[in-house]
Amino acid sequence: MTWPPEDGVEVRRVQPYQATKGYLCPGCNQEIPPGLGHLVVVPHEAPDLRRHWHHACWANRATRRPGRA
Repeated sequence: MTWPPEDGVEVRRVQPYQATKGYLCPGCNQEIPPGLGHLVVVPHEAPDLRRHWHHACWANRATRRPGRA
């Protein structure tokens, strides 16, 4: 599933059954463990710079400083 387009990025939803690896969320610097649904954010201009985000971290990215839990 894909969310509505954001400015310059594509946001994709990863379902829990699709999450087979762990990732580090750039919004909070905490692990996204395997089996946890999350988002993949892919810049249109640089798809190799995609990042995996917690839902809440992406939703609150404008008000949170990176690295703050």
